[in-house]
Amino acid sequence: MPDRRKHRGPHPEDLQLFAPSTWPVLREAASDLCWLLSRGYRAQSSLKLVGDRYDLVARQRTAVGRCCCGDASAIDRRNRQLGAQQISGRPLRLDGYNVLTTVEAALAGGIVLPGRDGAYRDMASMHGSYRKVAETRPALGLLGHVLTGLQTGECLWYLDRPVSNSGRLKGVMEELAAAHGWPWRIELAPNPDHLLAETDQVAVTADSGILDRCKAWFNLARETIVRRVPEARVIPIVDEYVQAEPQAEKPGWRVNANTPE
Repeated sequence: MPDRRKHRGPHPEDLQLFAPSTWPVLREAASDLCWLLSRGYRAQSSLKLVGDRYDLVARQRTAVGRCCCGDASAIDRRNRQLGAQQISGRPLRLDGYNVLTTVEAALAGGIVLPGRDGAYRDMASMHGSYRKVAETRPALGLLGHVLTGLQTGECLWYLDRPVSNSGRLKGVMEELAAAHGWPWRIELAPNPDHLLAETDQVAVTADSGILDRCKAWFNLARETIVRRVPEARVIPIVDEYVQAEPQAEKPGWRVNANTPE
C-alpha cells in the first residue's frame, strides 16, 4: 500500500497506548529491560520476556526497546557525547533521516522518546521509502537555524541511497541551504551507518548501532526539540542514566527528560 501520510504525527492508538496512566507500567518494563541488558542478556529475547511480563502490545514494546540500553552502553555513549559548546567550528556528519524524522515527529505531535543514553528517538518508520510531509521543510528550517546558532563547521548530511525519494529530499535540502547560506553538503550513500560509525568527525545521530561505534557524537535532534519545539510530546519511559551507588537488584537512575545536554 502506498504511503499517503501528510504528517509525521502520532499513530491513531498512541493517545491510548502512551497515555500518562500507562507510564508507570512502561517505566517498570523499561527498568527491567535495562537491568537484563546490563547483565548481558540478548536484546530481542529480553524485550519479549519483559513485554510478556507486563502485557505490552507491539507498539509499546517497540517504544521500550528504543529507549533502553545496558549500563556499559549508557556510560560509554555518554563519555563520547559532545555538548553544544564543544562543536563550535567543527565539521559534522549527519544521519539525515534519523535526525530529520525525529524533529518532524516532534512538530507533528508524534511521540518523542528520550533514551537512557539521552538521545531523542521517534516512533516513525519508513520501510524503505521516505515521503515528504508537511513538517519536512519546517523541520529542516529549525535544524538549519540551530546549527547556525551553534556555529558549526561544514555539515555533511548522509541520506540512504536505497530509500526511495532520497534524491528529491536531497534537492529540497540543497535548495534551503543555498537560500540561507548554510554550509551543507548532501550525499546519497549506500550505507550511511558504516560511514557514520567510522568517521573521524562528529557523528550526529540517535542510532544505537552507530552510537556504540562512533568516536564522538552530538545530540542534534534533542538540542533542536528542546530549543525550538517546547510543545513536543516527550514521553519519559526510561530514566536517563545517572551513576549511582550499587544496589542489590537494579541500577539507579533518575528522570530528567527535558533538560538540554
